[in-house]
Amino acid sequence: MPGENGSVPARDPGDVPLVGRDEQLAAVRAALGRVEGGGSAAVFVEAEIGVGKSRLLAAAGEQARAAGAVVLAGACLDIGDASPLHPLRQALRRFGARRWPEPGPTTGSAAPGEQTATGELDAVRHLLAVLDGEPASRDGSGALLERLASGLAGIAGERPLVLIIDDLQWADQTTRKLLLYLLAGLGGSPLLLLGAVRTESLAGDDPLRAMLAELRRLRTVRVLRLPPLNRAETTLLAASVLGRPLDPATAEPLWQRSGGVPFVVEELARELRDGRSGPSETLRETFLARIDALAADAHLVVQAVAAGIEPVSHALLSRVVPLDEERLLQAARDAVSQRILTASGDGYRFRYHLVREVLQARLLPGERIRSHRRHAEALASGTGGELQHARLAHHWRLAGEPMRALPAAIAAAREAERLGGHAEAFEHWHTALDLRRAVPDPAADAPDLVALGRLAVAAAHRCGEHERALVLAQRLADDLTGTPGRADEPAPAWLRMLRARLLAAVGRLTEAEIEYEATLAASGVGAAERVAAAAHAADLLRQLGRYAEAGKWAQDALELARGVAGCTSSLVLAGATLGYSQAFLDDHAAGVATLRAAGETARRSGTPLDVAQADLHLAELLSGPLNELAEGVNVARQGAADAERAGLGRSHGARLRAVAANGLFRLGRWAEAEREVTAALRHRPTDADAVELLLARCRVHVGYGHLDDSERALESVETLLAAGGGVRQMIPLLTLRAGIAMWRDRPGAARAAVQHGLDLAESRSDDVWLQAALVWHGLRAEAEARVSRNGTPDQETIDRLRAVADRMAEQSATAPVRGAVAGYQDLCAAELTRVAGRSDPVRWARTAEVWDRLNHPYPAAYARLRQAEALFGIRARNTEAAEVLRAAYRIGRRLGAGPLVAEIQALAVRARVTLADPPATAGPEPVPRANDDLASLTGRERQVLALVARGHTNRAIAAELFISERTVGVHVSHIFDKLQVRTRVEATLIYERSGPPPSVSR
Repeated sequence: MPGENGSVPARDPGDVPLVGRDEQLAAVRAALGRVEGGGSAAVFVEAEIGVGKSRLLAAAGEQARAAGAVVLAGACLDIGDASPLHPLRQALRRFGARRWPEPGPTTGSAAPGEQTATGELDAVRHLLAVLDGEPASRDGSGALLERLASGLAGIAGERPLVLIIDDLQWADQTTRKLLLYLLAGLGGSPLLLLGAVRTESLAGDDPLRAMLAELRRLRTVRVLRLPPLNRAETTLLAASVLGRPLDPATAEPLWQRSGGVPFVVEELARELRDGRSGPSETLRETFLARIDALAADAHLVVQAVAAGIEPVSHALLSRVVPLDEERLLQAARDAVSQRILTASGDGYRFRYHLVREVLQARLLPGERIRSHRRHAEALASGTGGELQHARLAHHWRLAGEPMRALPAAIAAAREAERLGGHAEAFEHWHTALDLRRAVPDPAADAPDLVALGRLAVAAAHRCGEHERALVLAQRLADDLTGTPGRADEPAPAWLRMLRARLLAAVGRLTEAEIEYEATLAASGVGAAERVAAAAHAADLLRQLGRYAEAGKWAQDALELARGVAGCTSSLVLAGATLGYSQAFLDDHAAGVATLRAAGETARRSGTPLDVAQADLHLAELLSGPLNELAEGVNVARQGAADAERAGLGRSHGARLRAVAANGLFRLGRWAEAEREVTAALRHRPTDADAVELLLARCRVHVGYGHLDDSERALESVETLLAAGGGVRQMIPLLTLRAGIAMWRDRPGAARAAVQHGLDLAESRSDDVWLQAALVWHGLRAEAEARVSRNGTPDQETIDRLRAVADRMAEQSATAPVRGAVAGYQDLCAAELTRVAGRSDPVRWARTAEVWDRLNHPYPAAYARLRQAEALFGIRARNTEAAEVLRAAYRIGRRLGAGPLVAEIQALAVRARVTLADPPATAGPEPVPRANDDLASLTGRERQVLALVARGHTNRAIAAELFISERTVGVHVSHIFDKLQVRTRVEATLIYERSGPPPSVSR
């Protein structure tokens, strides 16, 4: 971007790498290859200011110099014919300074290299003398161009000459003639001309424009358009400045603000690096200088577009800007030609968002109010098409007219709801609420404040903004308390119900239960409200794992609903909760049938929210306690897609994808599980919705062995649950904590996590399926303590775990979840033999078979590892043990289960077992073919990725590879771009499933 004199502020060209210009550099290399055999060629680069022409030319010059060419580089000045042939003079002086930084007299006989240098120096001096018109240059006869061409040939000798001229838009007439003379092949030596032109500086009758138009026809000339960077390239360039990868929340706004212009990207990235978010002073002055250079009419147009919401249609602009049609068209054309605005079929936009940002900050308050009032009046008149409620509300609000903005905000909210845009609807309802509060004495027909508040809270809840909804609900309570004559009245039932639902959504389940109980116990509660309270209380008890109580409350809700109109949503929720309870406790078939009936009711006469709720209950049940994994995953995936289409992706859609991820994890399809979580996180879920996703992702991380990432995920979950979480989140969290602790050889920490989980389960839940994995982890931790150097078994804990396991077996003996719990019961029984110091291979074999039947490959592989370990321990069946260990290894490798595979390999080393199958039986284990994605990586990038996969930080990678930390960051960004991933975990997943398996043989 230009400074005050139109030039780009000086930057260190080596400060950041050249990004996104491989295609243009390849074109220059191809042109250089053509001229090496003789003749001439040219590559001209056209681009907007700040896009990186000069940096590209510098990089091309370095490549040519490295290839043995003589490179002369200069730039034209913005002073017309006042300095003829200035770029050639500058190029020669730079060349001389580069070749002979400290020139001195030459004496005696010179070596061949010294003779060449002396000849070059004489040629440069001679040519400068020609340019300066000194007598020494007058060698008799011949035109100036011929003498110049001859001098350039003397400098190049037998080598190709690369002449680089930047800012050709300012080239004087003599320079243009010289270039044409050289391109005609009259210079006598191979020549590659590289030139850069600012497209916005070429007027219609500019002689250079005509010259380039003619040159385009030549086979030896290429004119390249240098575009701004795309999203990925912008992110990579910014990361190189920051010295670290950008998170998506930072990368997208940076790309939008910069428009992909490298100069702007670098300036914004430096501000971020230094802890500032606004544009730098350099950028601000750069853009303001361009705006101030506009004519007065064009300046008015730009100001009007800055106040509007892009795109601003021409019809709207004609009412906002006080110019007649001809002057308006000319002003808009000037703003577009100066690259401030862009024009398309739907109106005018700023070419770079940052220009709008800088211009808005410059406007006086009165100017802003006047512009917004003009926009609002134009929109209210219907000019330019159908009335646009959201824009109208925006402009009236900023014009200081809240009561004129309020009806438009309400209309915008209703329109967004009609189209399924719940997040947008919430923002409009929130705006309407703020506008209504901004008027202390509204007219009699003004919308009711409490009614607006209810609509805003409901919209926030639908789109997953639960915390904001809870704050609004509290303000609603304050509004009601402040109403005359109602100060001593308790909160109405609808408000308590609303608050209870929001408390449950943010994970404060105990508080939610208290609110529901108070609502049901209160007098004066309407029939529909009582049905809703009972249905939601039932679902809350289901979330708490108290299924018997949940079923009773759900049945009560259905009884209360008889003859009550307008409670479809409560009927769906109560039916889904009752079905879940039935299926879990006593009747699989009846429970699933009840759940499916609730789903049909929702689809027939309910809302998309009701449908998503029914799908969520069914998917959780099938892919969890009932172990019907494939069907459960299908229901969850389809339900998530439906929820996202209905605008519920941030709440119910996220939960459904978490359910799908958990089912896929149990099936051993971990990469698919990770993709489900990634897809859901793009909706930015919050509170309990985010908790389920983070737990699902953590299961995958622990399986792969990304323990640091797992612990960070659990820390995030604990933060979200700090206000009070239920056992359905806390017990899985503590189970994962125990698993991580065991892989880190900290059995004491694992024991503490399990003890905490048991305390919660015994006091708050009858969910045996949820407890089963926790109890197994507890007994496994005691078994690990027996063989670990960092602990010893605790008999009191073992006795407690044994008692819980016995109680689980009794509770699940006749329940439909018995099949799913049976695998954990066998794991517990087998772990007890390990705890006792006599691991039983028969029990482990039976456990592996149970998990095979349940279609859970990971615990099956774990059981086979322990079976092989027990067989090796009795030293009589080593052949069988080796076969079992190989089977466990194959499953672990297929899953990518890093810690499990490492333990298998360690046992193989101790037992002197080759993990690949012997040739006499099945032949060597096939080596997986490298994933095609990795083929795009360079050798160095593969080295960096391998260290990333091992959990190394950028600093550790830099130390190991003897490169700078910034260079590592650039490599990591390249890797992310090529593999189309956004996190180190995703890159690691691709790496681990692409390389050959590690082999262990002794």
